[in-house]
Amino acid sequence: MNDDKQLRHPPEAAVFMNMCMVCDGDKVLALDKTGDAYHGTTFPGGHVEPGETFADAVIREIREETGLTIHNPVLKGIYHWYRDGAHDIGLLYRTGSFEGELSSSSEGRVYWITREEYEKKELAVGMGRVLQIMDNDDITECFMDVKDDGKVVEHMF
Repeated sequence: MNDDKQLRHPPEAAVFMNMCMVCDGDKVLALDKTGDAYHGTTFPGGHVEPGETFADAVIREIREETGLTIHNPVLKGIYHWYRDGAHDIGLLYRTGSFEGELSSSSEGRVYWITREEYEKKELAVGMGRVLQIMDNDDITECFMDVKDDGKVVEHMF
């Protein structure tokens, strides 16, 4: 056995997701998530399908949840954590380029809101950290480390 194989860890399960902050002037596109364990105000997004590129996935998810087709999504960072034996990895995008007519979906109600109003809403878990990544080019990663005692430690990079 060569040394490289001895240093490798067994593969872990990974779940890839995305989220996009769609901006229109001083407003952002908000999603009031309902009917799911993950609830509150968030940005639209969802899971990456097998064989799908990350960029195609975020464009598809935004179209499915909002009726809008986004263009030129810029990868701003990564938000990730472990849950149920899998590494959940959320890719965070931002764009101000889109077309189409806004419409809500089964994921929840979507609407334009000023950023100031957005931050006063009951935000979904972790959205405070997501906003930090979206706004700061020096912060590109947040890892939520849940300890055995249930304590959550956030690592921002």
